[in-house]
Amino acid sequence: MSETRTYSVPGMHCGHCRAAVIEELEAVAGVELVDVDLDAKLVTISGAALEEASLRAAIGEAGYEAEEVLA
Repeated sequence: MSETRTYSVPGMHCGHCRAAVIEELEAVAGVELVDVDLDAKLVTISGAALEEASLRAAIGEAGYEAEEVLA
């Protein structure tokens, strides 16, 4: 079953930031799609069996802190 999670990543500000976050998240098991909105500083991740700790760790590996945006 697919799910979607959205994170606020306030430190992102350029194309390099975007690419780094996407690269790290795409390596996480279960991640199918990563969308980064630099203007809103949001990262939306879709996939199956997404683990909160793994997603946060991947964003951290890219050099950023993230806070989940709850609907």
